[in-house]
Amino acid sequence: MAQIEIDAIDRRILAILQENGRLSNQEIADRVNLSPSPCLRRIRRLEEIGVIRGYVALLDAQMLGLDLLAYVNVRLEKRGGPVLSARADGTPGRAGATHSELFRAAVQGWPEVVACHAMTGDMDYLPRVQVRDMGHFSRFVQDQLLRHPSVIDVKSSFSLEKFKETTALPL
Repeated sequence: MAQIEIDAIDRRILAILQENGRLSNQEIADRVNLSPSPCLRRIRRLEEIGVIRGYVALLDAQMLGLDLLAYVNVRLEKRGGPVLSARADGTPGRAGATHSELFRAAVQGWPEVVACHAMTGDMDYLPRVQVRDMGHFSRFVQDQLLRHPSVIDVKSSFSLEKFKETTALPL
C-alpha cells in the first residue's frame, strides 16, 4: 500500500486521537489551533482514506478474568497444493484451498486469538492468545489448534509480566 501524504496538523490530530479517541471535535480543534469545521474535514478525510480505521474501547483483560496471555508459534503443512479439509468446527472445508488459507479462515473464528501474524523463520504464524487460565489454554490448543488439519507443530510462550503495551503508533 502506498504511503499517503499527511502534514504536521494531521499528525497532531492523529496523536491526540490515539491518546483519547473520545474527545469532541471542538476539543481536538482547540488543541491543534484550528476552527472546528476544518478540523472535522481533516478527521473525515483521515477516516475516508483509511488512516483512521475505527474507534474502540480498550478493555482490561485481567479485570475481565482473561489472565493468561500466550504467544503460540504455529507451523503448517507445506507439502502438496490445494487441499480439501475440514474446518476447525468439523464442517467440510473449501475444495482447492491451501493450508495457509484454511488456517487463516479458522483463526477468524477463534475468539481466543486476539491477533495473528504471518512470520518469517521456522514458524509460519504467531497467534496471540488471551484466555482465562491454563485449563482454557489447554482446551483451546487441544480442541482447536492441534485438530486443525494444516497444523503440524506448535510451541507456546507465556507472558510473565506486561510492562509496556500501547496501541499508539510512533508518529
